[in-house]
Amino acid sequence: MEEIRNLSNEEIVAKIEETEKELFNLRFQNSAGNLEKPSRIKELRKFVARMKTVLNERKEEVK
Repeated sequence: MEEIRNLSNEEIVAKIEETEKELFNLRFQNSAGNLEKPSRIKELRKFVARMKTVLNERKEEVK
């Protein structure tokens, strides 16, 4: 979490987009049966949630 908090909002948004693209590809591989590490999907989903949480916390601070 500390690593995420040190990033700017723009960097977090870019990382979210990048991670969601990776998630899409992993889901596609999973449906095709070619996914080697299914736990990676869960890890990335949690990572996206953490980043979104930090963004929401920052929005609340501004109000």
